[in-house]
Amino acid sequence: MSDRTGSQADHRTVLLRRGEVHSPADPFATAMLVERGHVSWVGSEGAADSFVAGADEVVDLDGALVTPAFTDAHVHTTATGLALTGLDLSGAASLAEALALVRAHSAARPDERILLGHGWDAERWPERRAPTRGELDDAAGGRPLYLPRVDVHSAVVTTALLDLVPGVTSLAGYRPEGPLTDSAHHVVREAAHGAVSGRQRTEAQRAARDRAASLGIGTLHECAGPEISDEEDFTALLALARDEAGPRIHGYWAEQVGDEKGARRVRELGAAGAAGDLFVDGSLGSHTAALHEPYADAAHTGAAHLDAAAVSAHVAACTEAGLQAGFHAIGDAAISTVVAGVRAAAERLGLARIRAARHRVEHAEMLTPETVAAFAELGLTASVQPAFDAVWGGDEGMYARRLGVERARTLNPYAALLRAGVPLALGSDSPVTPLDPWGTVRAAAFHRTPGHRISVRAAFTAHTRGGWRAVGRDDAGTLVPGAPADYALWRTEELVVQAPDDRVARWSTDPRSGTPGLPDLTPGRPLPVCLRTVVAGRTVFVSPNE
Repeated sequence: MSDRTGSQADHRTVLLRRGEVHSPADPFATAMLVERGHVSWVGSEGAADSFVAGADEVVDLDGALVTPAFTDAHVHTTATGLALTGLDLSGAASLAEALALVRAHSAARPDERILLGHGWDAERWPERRAPTRGELDDAAGGRPLYLPRVDVHSAVVTTALLDLVPGVTSLAGYRPEGPLTDSAHHVVREAAHGAVSGRQRTEAQRAARDRAASLGIGTLHECAGPEISDEEDFTALLALARDEAGPRIHGYWAEQVGDEKGARRVRELGAAGAAGDLFVDGSLGSHTAALHEPYADAAHTGAAHLDAAAVSAHVAACTEAGLQAGFHAIGDAAISTVVAGVRAAAERLGLARIRAARHRVEHAEMLTPETVAAFAELGLTASVQPAFDAVWGGDEGMYARRLGVERARTLNPYAALLRAGVPLALGSDSPVTPLDPWGTVRAAAFHRTPGHRISVRAAFTAHTRGGWRAVGRDDAGTLVPGAPADYALWRTEELVVQAPDDRVARWSTDPRSGTPGLPDLTPGRPLPVCLRTVVAGRTVFVSPNE
């Protein structure tokens, strides 16, 4: 397993006191002691006095909230950093604004061989269309430009970039004017990312880790693979995380494994598993998610990349090698394929072995009661992104346009998953949606479809402890003695406890509940502000306003 912390744990003894410590060990804790990179004690302010003399540092929390650091269970680190440091179109309100940003970026980067951008979403523009190749050629000044859609499953490009990829016009997914998908997109993306220099890559990876740390994120699950990035990018990120302070990196490499030799190669890369974005299908926004019935706004059912036999072979090989397997599956047909394949592997190897391996499915959006039950039966972890619903859900959103309102209302059924006992791990899929842990918790608790909402506490647990469980660790993601000292300090308003008979609307501040409080995440209220982030006892971020 890849467990990169930036360096060895801090061996100092640190006492935090006069705050609110979110700990199941003591729901009224106001202090915490950290020794040798682990939590050694949580308790009351009065008892903290006995630890002062032996502490190397005493932190006066001044009422701040201490929580476990978040784990973002699905991130593309280099792409996130490139969006942070380069051309980001996620805020463009129209096609015209997007083209203006392309012009400005091209003018500001005269020496870059290939221009890279990210984040356009025509569904949110009044024009409701992607830029044409001619419009991009003009905006980029005739230079090579790669501009993926926000979901990164299709892209618009300039003529100059196509000229660098011989044979692309004969590949599946090529269109003379519209966005590229499928094989055409993959080869163009490979050419574009191949132009990123080592310096650019390192700067991007540092920028992404710095942003994550500033948001109280202590661990990132990097979802890499041969169709996402390349081996050099993946191993460079793991090396950076090993050598420099910052969030931990658990790396997944999405390549099919057929035997022990393939599994050994995945291990040699430093990967936690052959999982992440091993594509069974694409995305709803790009009309490439695999559906049982046609799209409401297109006369086809998307694209399927793996069948049940391929899924079964991969899961069986990974299980026998002691590796986690996993898949990207969004559409109902893709999820059915995963379930059928994993079930076939269980019939071959035994259900207990499959469940013990904790294989995972990324996104898992278009579930049915039958596939939810199958996830529970097979022990599959659902690695999900609640911000997808916040951005594209609702009766007027992109999902409704792609699927129709009734089918769209079935998407992302978090409450049903938890009721069935399916482990949840929350993430962002950054740069598809931004790193934003409290916003992610809020999106799960205030899902646009009320029946799919889960409690703030359940969402918080899925975004902290759930991420650790998804990599096979049950001893972390919570502030109890013996756990890794991965925590964050927050400035927030009064803490509240949700009443058990109403997951969202009703709140209690009564300390007699004996339940640790959390911030009130009701939409419209301010989100907590991160003051400090600590990984393995080592501070990786301090706010200038702390």
